[in-house]
Amino acid sequence: MSGKDQETAPAESLDSTLHADRILILDFGSQVTQLIARRVRESGVYCEIWPFTADEARIRTFAPRGIILSGGPASVHDDGAPRIPDVVFALNIPVLGICYGEQAMCNQLGGKVEGSDHREFGRAFVDITEDCALFRGAWARGGREQVWMSHGDRVTKLPPGFRAVATSEGAPYAVIADEGRRLYGVQFHPEVVHTPHGAALLKNFTHNVAGCTGTWTMAGFRDVEIEKIRAQVGKKRVICGLSGGVDSSVAAVLIHEAIGDQLTCIFVDHGMLRTGEAEEVVTTFRGRFNIRLVHRDASELFLSELKDVVDPEQKRKIIGRLFIEVFEEEAAKIGGAAFLAQGTLYPDVIESVSFTGGPSVTIKSHHNVGGLPDRMNMKLVEPLRELFKDEVRDLGRELGLPESIVGRHPFPGPGLAIRIPSASITREKLDLLRKVDAIYLEEIRNAGLYDAIWQAFAVLLPVRTVGVMGDGRTYDQACALRAVTSTDGMTADVYPFDMGFLTRVAGRIVNEVRGVNRVTYDITSKPPGTIEWE
Repeated sequence: MSGKDQETAPAESLDSTLHADRILILDFGSQVTQLIARRVRESGVYCEIWPFTADEARIRTFAPRGIILSGGPASVHDDGAPRIPDVVFALNIPVLGICYGEQAMCNQLGGKVEGSDHREFGRAFVDITEDCALFRGAWARGGREQVWMSHGDRVTKLPPGFRAVATSEGAPYAVIADEGRRLYGVQFHPEVVHTPHGAALLKNFTHNVAGCTGTWTMAGFRDVEIEKIRAQVGKKRVICGLSGGVDSSVAAVLIHEAIGDQLTCIFVDHGMLRTGEAEEVVTTFRGRFNIRLVHRDASELFLSELKDVVDPEQKRKIIGRLFIEVFEEEAAKIGGAAFLAQGTLYPDVIESVSFTGGPSVTIKSHHNVGGLPDRMNMKLVEPLRELFKDEVRDLGRELGLPESIVGRHPFPGPGLAIRIPSASITREKLDLLRKVDAIYLEEIRNAGLYDAIWQAFAVLLPVRTVGVMGDGRTYDQACALRAVTSTDGMTADVYPFDMGFLTRVAGRIVNEVRGVNRVTYDITSKPPGTIEWE
């Protein structure tokens, strides 16, 4: 069911079907809470993450089929330790506690939790001692299974009604169950990939225990959101800032499918995109989707104001300010728009407030351009704010976007400006970096590795090195190559290219890019580094 003129069911009935089964995840501060939600969504069940401080009325109104309690850094013995809201147990619905969630559940229901001399961090193994609804089709009684642990405290006494169904060397109650009340706890983290059957355990909880049927699909979301956009916008006009990245592209195509020519996209080209990207945006959205698109080439303006600017924060602020000014100019020329479309995602909504309700620590300004000023006096249309990044990609495929956009690696809003660290931005440096980056990405694609890598890019270093080419001495620039694997960008590992690949890429760069004579490969993980260099 799609297309602006196609007859569809009312949005309310579609929405009630899509969200009929829903799980609530209460966050106690774990760094991987979002992974719980992603695993639940992958099994076809809608879920949301709320802080553990959510009030009773809000939880009751949400009417979840089940509740998952996340892990967290606290100990139940800390002063002011996070507590599970009483309503969680008063609702008489299934509850699964993970790590701290298990410990808090036991502590509040009459069990005992103690600090342990035998802490477990990283890979561990659990022995399955009893059958359990969580294990159905995944783990067998008498077996031994790999899991990922991260705990110092451990449960030493179970609350009344619970039994142990799996143990580990450091946790005698590694999995516990009170199947009469449908309460479960696991000391490990089933949401991470290092627990091989963790997704199956979570699906057993959501489907077999909580009775969810899996109605959450991108096809269903598409239909619901199209009707919501039509209801919100009516006959009024919408403008959308289009970068060519995954989020803005999917938002634009979805909104266009809902309201057609009521949408106009503005593509501010700051001159710091990679080779051919500006042309691809124009061709894709004007040609393939017939979307009204304003293409403003503002590269001269951006480069003139970035001249001699070295500090990375100042670069971002200049680019962000100029983007807003240019966008406002083009929006004023269009005139009459009542709505502004943004590609806000669910992680943006979650991260706007920490799990305790307080502010998060800012490491640096966000790579992407921030919100537009209030003086623009437009209401927001944010059709992707329920989705994770991988769901946005799936929705893009559902909408027919080309894989070159849907599967694109993340690219920062300031573009190549933050990949020329500790140096001013010039057209010559940008052109040099584009050539290096194009060779690197071409070789990655030729090797069939693009989709195995979260993000790959080149960095032009503020360093000149001595080299020898033929019979002559060179004194040219050095560049660094970066490639990482990740699930959400919060942590990242270096991609383990073989030396043959790196040697081939380095050889092409120094031979084909005049002005570069040295290539290095960045092997720093995140943490301690960041993915980008600035």
